[in-house]
Amino acid sequence: MSRRGRPAGNVYDKYHTPNPIARRLVAGHLAAMEDLIASAGVREIHETGCGEGHLSLRLAAAGYRVRGSDADSGIIQLARHNASTAGFDLAFKQAAIEELQPPDDGAELVLAAEVLEHTEDPDQILDRLAQLACPYLLASVPREPLWRFLNLARGKYLTALGNTPGHLQHWSARSFRVFLERRFQILAVRHPLPWTVVLCRTPSSPSH
Repeated sequence: MSRRGRPAGNVYDKYHTPNPIARRLVAGHLAAMEDLIASAGVREIHETGCGEGHLSLRLAAAGYRVRGSDADSGIIQLARHNASTAGFDLAFKQAAIEELQPPDDGAELVLAAEVLEHTEDPDQILDRLAQLACPYLLASVPREPLWRFLNLARGKYLTALGNTPGHLQHWSARSFRVFLERRFQILAVRHPLPWTVVLCRTPSSPSH
């Protein structure tokens, strides 16, 4: 659990699940994120809400300069252990997104993968991400209400009507885009089932 009593890290270990359907869905999500990151032409990535570091390690293996941050100290220790075990020397910092400060924590591309749905004040978090993105943000959230329908179909979280523990915010693909447009210019959107993945850029940033 996080220091605020919400689940920390992945409630469901999607990166190591033996379920072939889940593996295929996760592979599609990862491919969409990796394609959009490649299209941005960046080399430096800061993964906020990095959890156990699985995605950071994957991106480091692909040749990116990666660092990560997460609010939970135990999760950060696990991310460091996972990086060491995999033979990577990555910097993982304990800090909630609202505690991160530019220019020290800024990056060419800031990554927020399955993070914003866990936040109590997403507008505040979006403002901070806009300060950190130099100039790109890649954000991914569950696509609602499809996400909850799929949970119900597999018999999960029935008493919560399919809502995954810790999910406080819920966006359709359209409403998530509208949310991001408050601070960012949308460059590309992908819809890997059942997520929405958006690459965007701070409006004052010149195009590459």
